[in-house]
Amino acid sequence: MAKKRIGILTGGGDCAGLNAVIRGVTKSAIQVFNWEVIGFFDGFLGLIEKRFGTLTFEKASGILNQGGTILGASNKANPFAHVVGEGQDLRRVDVSGECMDLYRDLDLDALVCVGGDGTMTIAGQLAEKGANVVGLPKTIDKDLEETDITFGFDTARGVATEALDRIHTTAQSHHRVMLVEVMGRNAGWLALESGLASGADVILIPELPYDIDEVIRVVRQRNRYGQRFSIIVVAEGARSLGGTQVVQRIVADSPDPVRLGGISHVIAGQIETATGIESRVTILGHVLRGGTPSAADRVLATQFAVRAVEMVDKGQFNHMVAMQKNQLAAVPLSRVMGRQRLVPADSQLVWSAIAVGTSFGCKIELSR
Repeated sequence: MAKKRIGILTGGGDCAGLNAVIRGVTKSAIQVFNWEVIGFFDGFLGLIEKRFGTLTFEKASGILNQGGTILGASNKANPFAHVVGEGQDLRRVDVSGECMDLYRDLDLDALVCVGGDGTMTIAGQLAEKGANVVGLPKTIDKDLEETDITFGFDTARGVATEALDRIHTTAQSHHRVMLVEVMGRNAGWLALESGLASGADVILIPELPYDIDEVIRVVRQRNRYGQRFSIIVVAEGARSLGGTQVVQRIVADSPDPVRLGGISHVIAGQIETATGIESRVTILGHVLRGGTPSAADRVLATQFAVRAVEMVDKGQFNHMVAMQKNQLAAVPLSRVMGRQRLVPADSQLVWSAIAVGTSFGCKIELSR
């Protein structure tokens, strides 16, 4: 029988654990099945521009604990809306047909697409054009539907929690309100869980629009009772009641052009004006994406990778590997495409935070 050949690419933004997945897919494909593995450089851009290389057992060695991705990544590339031109002459063209030609020319038996909701959507569209696709869920936002966890999240949560622990001591020393802004786009998982882990006084997430008067009340109350500092975790997508998200900039050549950020500066100014208490902002930004993956992310990424290779062997295509109730599962890409997993208002995590005195800057009625 002819040796199988599979491709792998890491789409979207980078995060800790991508190299662990590349290692897991490459080594298990070679070790268990004696397949050939082709890596596409810079996500879907490598597929578009025909840039790729063979991944060997040796090339996949020694990368388990490395951050980033040895294949490179791109959060702008989309075969169905590839940006061409310069300056004001930018336009989007569908080059998915050429990508499918390359897929066939390379005689690929399957393409493993590693990424978040945008990557899974593109992967699903390629599957509709005839590609055998397996998805692997990666995002620090933990906002992919049909899976309880994504690799990259645990590392980012740990980085955010450590930063908040460090901010806590300087806030206490200088009697300040300290706001720490974290990534997450439209989902508040990262802010919620790092805030809960660090004992934040206020957590502001997109799913629960805040009332600035309630945030100010919490700060004043803490000050009145001798707690002369406050820690506020702010998700970049947080917004006030009746307000809109703060957009940092628009990236014209990106499939998702809106870049959120800066809401914490708005809130800090409002708090300082109302209370007279010095308020400072720390935006963690891409610090959350980089660095060595946690042990949990290394284990999860390896499990996901091996399962993806097994799915290729069984012909279980056009599915994404998922973790559901601590069990590995395969879910159709059609149930993931174009969807985001958001924090439910009645989440146990939200209730746990409220139960220990954390404010979400709004009134929440939860019955237990």
